[in-house]
Amino acid sequence: MTGRIICTGLGPGDPDLISVRADRTIRAARHVAYFRKAGRAGQARRIVDGMLAEGVVEYPMEYPVTTEIAFDHPDYIAALAAFYDHWADRLATLARTETIVVLCEGDPFFYGSFMHLHSRVQGIAKVEVIPGIPGMAGCWTATGVPITWGDDVLTVLAGTLPEDDLIRRARDADALVIMKTGRNLPKVRRALAAAGRLEAAWLVERGTMPGQRIARLADVDAADCPYFAIVLVHGHGRRPEALE
Repeated sequence: MTGRIICTGLGPGDPDLISVRADRTIRAARHVAYFRKAGRAGQARRIVDGMLAEGVVEYPMEYPVTTEIAFDHPDYIAALAAFYDHWADRLATLARTETIVVLCEGDPFFYGSFMHLHSRVQGIAKVEVIPGIPGMAGCWTATGVPITWGDDVLTVLAGTLPEDDLIRRARDADALVIMKTGRNLPKVRRALAAAGRLEAAWLVERGTMPGQRIARLADVDAADCPYFAIVLVHGHGRRPEALE
């Protein structure tokens, strides 16, 4: 086995926020794979536009389903499992003789699709992961306000959670990040309102990327459900008086 699979975290979206190591790896790559929705260029591919070497072989890994079916529906689970099985086998086969770079937005081990491939290629291919700045870090930096102070506890939630769970955890959180909003945004709004946190919540769409939008969630139409968006509630700070 002379090749390997290298997954490079791309950071929150701005190409300037890619790490030096990831940049060097991407520019030297001869085989590059990335996830995308069918018919789309793909966010990861957009981030590295202009960085790939001439003659690089590209492997667009197109999801068989995204938001057409509920994520917990048996058909969705079966389709995604078969998709990851297929690409894990294909990349592992290629890695016997070549090194292939897999592009992943944010950090590969933080809600990244690559984790599903990573678990499948263990023991059959050499794997290396290059971490990246998580997308949420780019989003809270875009607001210009620290997400946590002092002894604040940061809670990260998925918008796919049941509404009652979102309410309970939002009430208990000092600072809050809610990922996977999209069509879950109306539910997230209701949960934050019930928890008394809606007025302090922000929606950051396409953080650090072209078209970035920052708005108070209370002012965003409930039907406006951007895919590349994160909801933030900044911590108030459990700081000693002497530090204020």
